[in-house]
Amino acid sequence: MATIALWGAAGAIGQSIAHALRTERTPYRVVGRSRTALETAFGNDPLAEIATWNPDDEASIRDAAAGIETIIYLVGVPYWDFRLHPILMKKVIDGAVAAHVMNILLIGTVYPYGRPRTERVTEDHPREPHTFKGKMRKEQEDLLLAADAAGRIRGAVIRLPDFYGPHVDKSYLWSAFEAAKKGTRAQLLGPIDTMHEFVYVPDVGPVVAKLIREPKAWGQVWHLGGYGILTTRAFATEIFAQAGRRPKFMVANLWMLRVLGLFNPLLRELAEMHYLLTTPVIMNDEKLRNLLGGWSKTSYQEGIKKTLAAM
Repeated sequence: MATIALWGAAGAIGQSIAHALRTERTPYRVVGRSRTALETAFGNDPLAEIATWNPDDEASIRDAAAGIETIIYLVGVPYWDFRLHPILMKKVIDGAVAAHVMNILLIGTVYPYGRPRTERVTEDHPREPHTFKGKMRKEQEDLLLAADAAGRIRGAVIRLPDFYGPHVDKSYLWSAFEAAKKGTRAQLLGPIDTMHEFVYVPDVGPVVAKLIREPKAWGQVWHLGGYGILTTRAFATEIFAQAGRRPKFMVANLWMLRVLGLFNPLLRELAEMHYLLTTPVIMNDEKLRNLLGGWSKTSYQEGIKKTLAAM
């Protein structure tokens, strides 16, 4: 019987965590709003239980959480509707408490920090988001950490940078992978010559699977950084080189995002977070490494190779 639930499991990070649990033969439950999507993604795995939830139905949340000890929270919302993040977080916390769930781990982002004050950002860096999306993500975190402090449930947050990997089409690097395969021009967001970091999605699952079993994890925030730092230009150039093609880029700056955003709601919302391209948050994950005793990170060269091979 599953005691771990991946809440919002169908995305790339959920698939990575599911793969890690499957590898160690651990039963798990996948929870989402679409049974069809869950069956497509997990229906062939005998270790996976499938459950659905309706955010507007408290009973469905309790039922989906019944018998679970740890929820790994991965719920996504439309990029133009981030107001939902704290709303959904509260509903799941309340339902989990009612179902006697012990722990919730939130898979978070760097958005709550706002502009970084230091070259490397540790978990105690001030959270001063200046964007609406950052404020909503901070409020989401605060709800969980407050529930932990009040003794209602044990909670923790692990923050990730931008990510990439096989079938990760939500990454803004995906255009470069597609263009390198097809011999077309990659559409990148600029500037592309500032240092950045990216986490290879298959590396996330084993770390999360280990973290939720560590008693010292709860009540705290953790960072999982990328393999190292490099520019978006260098990353995209390596993608094209491994595909055997000369790099071809089209770079959209902030002004172009705002103009194109008049016709495309996603690009309009991306303009708000453009500061992460000019002043990126580079995370220090030494605290997590000390807790877990270290783990392997896939090099960018190897991650690109595996991503291209999977296409």
